[in-house]
Order: sequence, then structure tokens, then C-alpha cells
Amino acid sequence: MILVTGGAGFIGSCLQGQLSALGWETVIADELGSGDKWRNIARHPPARIVAPGDLDDFLDSHPPLETIFHLGAISSTTATNGDEVWRTNVDLPRRLWEWCAHRRVRFIYASSAATYGEGADGFDDDPAKLDQLKPLNLYGWSKHVFDMQVAKMLARGEPSPPQWAGLKFFNVYGPNEYHKGKMISVVKVKYDDIKAGNKPKLFRSTRTGLADGAQARDFVHVDDAVKVMLWLLKNPGVCGLFNVGTGVARSYLDLAHAVCDAAGVAREIEFVDMPGILLGKYQDFTCAPMQRLRDAGYDAPFIGLEEGIESYVRNHLSAEDPYR
Repeated sequence: MILVTGGAGFIGSCLQGQLSALGWETVIADELGSGDKWRNIARHPPARIVAPGDLDDFLDSHPPLETIFHLGAISSTTATNGDEVWRTNVDLPRRLWEWCAHRRVRFIYASSAATYGEGADGFDDDPAKLDQLKPLNLYGWSKHVFDMQVAKMLARGEPSPPQWAGLKFFNVYGPNEYHKGKMISVVKVKYDDIKAGNKPKLFRSTRTGLADGAQARDFVHVDDAVKVMLWLLKNPGVCGLFNVGTGVARSYLDLAHAVCDAAGVAREIEFVDMPGILLGKYQDFTCAPMQRLRDAGYDAPFIGLEEGIESYVRNHLSAEDPYR
């Protein structure tokens, strides 16, 4: 049995679907709400859905868990409720870590590239360099805090799960993200612009010397994120903090052009001012050095941006049923 927190969400539902296909019994901790989030798991329902508020009681019942994939979080980069974010993004994973250490259950959790801030000190996933990072927002800071707590617990020799891995996901896109509101991927937003009959919109640059649309990120398809997690499941001896990107930064203009190409429209882009809420909190560049994960033994190729966007648009966004 495997528990996936956030298992009805974007990355979580894609992981849960693959686990089900592999024959694992899955339990998810999540809320479906009153919208269409349930469609994320409609084709591969779990054995049980545990409400987040009931998670402690579920764990106290001594379920026979093999692994916990902890993907649930407050992931909005514009979140402002520090107490709520701390409870969800720091206290909860700390409790799960301690539970897994005591019960000898493997623990794989989602960190984030948001921990790197503007990237002035690079994007090195070496835990020894954690104290150099300066996240730009509350979400990134909360993920960074837990990464640091893990490093300190390990340094003090405190009990740890038999396998643990923290995954610094970069800009993940792909099917089943439709419930994410303002946190939905840029790929989906640009496609929606086109379907509405408009030109895809990109933010003007706010940095001197950086052209509009030249802001660049490491965009990674959700299938690659899931492949990394499944590889960890198959390799219980691998522990550590790892970037999960492609190792290649691509511009937002490249992305918008790829969406236009996949949708079969002209490459016509409109540039708009960045909203004030994002000023000072926006990463103009991210790129994931992937050597630590490669050194750990992960050797699968990553999906290129154009290939990933074409697959997403043709097989999901333009399909009658876009869910996986």
C-alpha cells in the first residue's frame, strides 16, 4: 500500500494513476471539493481517500504502508497566510518524516525550485549549500525550511526513514493541472489564450538588459516527474535531495511559439506588464543541474519542450476528455 498526499492534485494524480497501473494499492490524502478535481482520478480511483484533517487518525491506525509520497502542499507563490503555510508545508512533512522514521516506511517528498529564489547563487541541489539560498516568496521559503530541517536532523543523527528523497521540482506542466487556478502552468494559459481567439500573452521583462519573452525556466513534463518518483520506488537505496528538471532552460518565447505550433496558429505574441503582486517575487531564470540525480543512477532521457507541449496539446488540451 502506498499513500500519496495531494493524490488528487496535478502531479499526485499522475503518480497515483501510474502506481495503480503497476498494481499498487493506493490511498490518497486530499480533498476533491465541489469542482472537477475528481476527474483527475476518475480512471484510476484509489482504494481510499483520506481527508487531510483525518490523516493523523489514519496513520494512527497502523496502515501497512510501503511508502509515503508527500506531494500535498500550499503551492501558491502568492500565498500570504504564514501560519497556514507553516502548518501545511513545514509541520505536516515533519510529522510524516518522524512517523516514517519510527515505522520504517519510505518517504519521498516534494520540495521546489522556488527555494532557489532569483538564482543568484545558482541552482545547486547540494544540501551543504542550503544556507546560501534566498527564496523570494512565502511558499519557496516554507519548502526551504523543511529541506533545512531534514539536513539538520540527518546531521544530528536523528532517526530517519529507511529511504528518503526530497525532490526540487522545477516548472512542471501537463495533464490534470486544470484545477490549479492561478497556479496552472504557462503552457495551459497560453493555450487558453489561443482557444479564446487571442494572441498568447507574455510578461514584459522587468530586468534591464533582458528582452521581453527572454525570461527562461526549466520546463519539465509531468511524465518525467512521475518517472523519477517511480525510479526512486524501484531503488530503495537511493536517498538525497535532488533537482527534478530537464537541465535545460528555455525562454517563455520558445514556449509560446511551441504552443502556437501545436495549436496550428501563427506565432503572434502580445506582451503585457507584470502584475504588481509578482514584482520582486518572480524568477526570471531557472535551470536544474541534474548531475546529482544522474550520479545516483537515474539515466532516462527527459522530454524536450516542443515534444512535451505537442503531446500535451494534441493528446489532452484539444481532446474531448483532457484528463489522464
